[in-house]
Amino acid sequence: MTAITTPPTPPPLPPPSVDGEVLATASAKPAKPAGRLGRFLRGRDEDPRWVRPALLGLLLGTAVLYLWDLGSSGWANSFYSAAVQAGTESWKAFFFGSSDASNFITVDKTPAALWVMEISARIFGVNAWSILVPQALEGVASVGLLYLAVRRWSGPVAGLIAGAVLALTPVATLMFRFNNPDALLVLLLIGAVYATMRAIERAAVRAGTRWLALAGLLIGFGFLTKMLQAFLIVPVLGLVYLVVAPTSVRRRIAQLLIALAALVVGAGWWVALAELWPAGSRPYIGGSQTNSVLDLVFGYNGLGRLNGDEAGSVVPGGGGAGSWGETGLLRLFNAEFGTQASWLLPAALILLVAVLGFTARAARTDRTRAAMLLWGGWLVVTGLVFSYMQGIIHPYYTVALAPAIGAVVGIGAVSVWRLRGEDAARAVLAVAMAATAIWAFVLVGRADWQSWLRWIVLAGGLAVAVGLAFTPRLARRLAVGLAALAILLGIAAPAAYAVQTASEPHSGAIPSAGPSGGFGGGPGGLGGRQGGGRFGAQQVPGGQVPGGQVPGGQVPGGPQGSGQLPWQQGRGNGSSGSPGTQGSPSPGPQGGFAMGGNRGGGSLLNGSTPSAELTALLAKDADRYRWIAATIGSNSAAGYQLATGDPVMAIGGFNGTDPTPTLAAFQAYVRAGEIHYFIAGGTGFGSSSSSGTSGQITQWVEENFTATTVDGVTVYDLTQSGSVPTEE
Repeated sequence: MTAITTPPTPPPLPPPSVDGEVLATASAKPAKPAGRLGRFLRGRDEDPRWVRPALLGLLLGTAVLYLWDLGSSGWANSFYSAAVQAGTESWKAFFFGSSDASNFITVDKTPAALWVMEISARIFGVNAWSILVPQALEGVASVGLLYLAVRRWSGPVAGLIAGAVLALTPVATLMFRFNNPDALLVLLLIGAVYATMRAIERAAVRAGTRWLALAGLLIGFGFLTKMLQAFLIVPVLGLVYLVVAPTSVRRRIAQLLIALAALVVGAGWWVALAELWPAGSRPYIGGSQTNSVLDLVFGYNGLGRLNGDEAGSVVPGGGGAGSWGETGLLRLFNAEFGTQASWLLPAALILLVAVLGFTARAARTDRTRAAMLLWGGWLVVTGLVFSYMQGIIHPYYTVALAPAIGAVVGIGAVSVWRLRGEDAARAVLAVAMAATAIWAFVLVGRADWQSWLRWIVLAGGLAVAVGLAFTPRLARRLAVGLAALAILLGIAAPAAYAVQTASEPHSGAIPSAGPSGGFGGGPGGLGGRQGGGRFGAQQVPGGQVPGGQVPGGQVPGGPQGSGQLPWQQGRGNGSSGSPGTQGSPSPGPQGGFAMGGNRGGGSLLNGSTPSAELTALLAKDADRYRWIAATIGSNSAAGYQLATGDPVMAIGGFNGTDPTPTLAAFQAYVRAGEIHYFIAGGTGFGSSSSSGTSGQITQWVEENFTATTVDGVTVYDLTQSGSVPTEE
């Protein structure tokens, strides 16, 4: 068997055994074009003339896919859009990632992703395009950077395959058209891998240390984007560098320590400032139970995601193991996760194992093996964490797998293609193609959508798999055509899902890609595309319970064992889930929690959509108050804030479970005339329990102020006569 090997130093030209096959179908290179535009369109002199046009076509197509009709999603995730609006009004809100310009509470993440959108909104104004376009451009940049990283050691064909796979992964199309933090996280992680590759190349000189330090800084900034998820690839990058870098062990260890220091600086400067800042003059750290960034890092957004012990979670008490669905190796392939990113995952795993086997006897510094270890390590480690984490997890998290899948498929396919004269290599190509076709057939079959596609992909894929098994007997042009057809069939189904994803608006906190969805949403649902709604395995009126069950058999806000769901008993939650058709809210200490339901008043996962009459009421005399209104839960507050442009207090933060403000503090705000209205029907678990601060505030307001109904939403004027305790 012939081993796959690569030179110990970066070759000035792509491997001729890769590009030579394609060059056979093209004419000789033209003369070097004159002018900057000509050089830009032509690309590198050593590249075949089709490479640069293919790359530009990929980037242009990606931009069209990600930008087309982008404004149709409106505020998308209104939770983050409201924070962007706040950040354009207050630099303190900008720095901390506050939900409102009066700096009551932050979002439940570190704020780096918000900074990019807020800069855009400060320049172009607060609107859907200024918020979402930066996300789309981060997607285009991710595709381009992935191409550069993969082609560096594996040639332009592998780079183009990797970029195309990333661009057309349905969940990538979704998240690069949405305003969750994942878009920036993906770009930063790709950048960290690219910097590590450059460090490996220059390990023996000072430039290698600088590149490795840059990788650490990028991961540190990734932490400020989505916290501990950015650290999942750190062990992979460190171990691969320690093993393959062409310099002494002592130097490698010293360089890794420098990179670690850079990571700590990149991640820690903001954490240190937030922790050292006097708590009384900064917003409450949303998502924490102790007003501490460290609590957020290691609790709700950190280790709690792994073990399920998440105080303040959407599942009361965190829910514990199993509350967010079954764990195991097949999670990424199940009905909720499968259509998001797993289309080429079987092929990626097959190619990863094959290439590592073919390079088993290669030199320690072999570049092909190093590349597969970097990208394959990212894929395996992140995939295993997603498969077994017991805390909060959503299918859109799998966008973090898309770059690794694309890179492994691109590098693996090109590397094995070089060895197609070997029986084992042809078998790998055939099996990978067949697995891709069969898995696409299964995934498309899960949705009642374009069923013809699955049969074309299956029949064509299996036929190509047979052809790949006999490539040595085919003419060179025919073999290259067969390889191109394999690529097209491999990405056909996910590309169709990606286009479908881009053709529909998405909103809410838990979006999903493709027609079959994972967590659906929209009116009456749980976020995602407009309409529908699935949350976990068990479907229920108005939404679902995470994992299809409620820990301990008790529904939040409902009696033990009653079987009544919170959105069935809360104030103002009608059954239709459409604006203007909800049942009239009724005052009283009923608590209340909604995941679907009252669209006008919002829900746990969807922002409120106030009517013109209610918006006008809230905006009246707004400049006289620190907060024009207060309500339970960040999404309810977000819609009112975006409609009026004025701060709205999100009692209890995202889930309504953060212990802020206390009843005494809220009473003090009311006594000082800093809050105008209290809007009932807020959407948090905290409002369903009289023992929680949100529930205590709700009950106190209902008992001491007069309710007014405006377009089906219950409003209390806190400036009118009421039993407001005097300060002791």
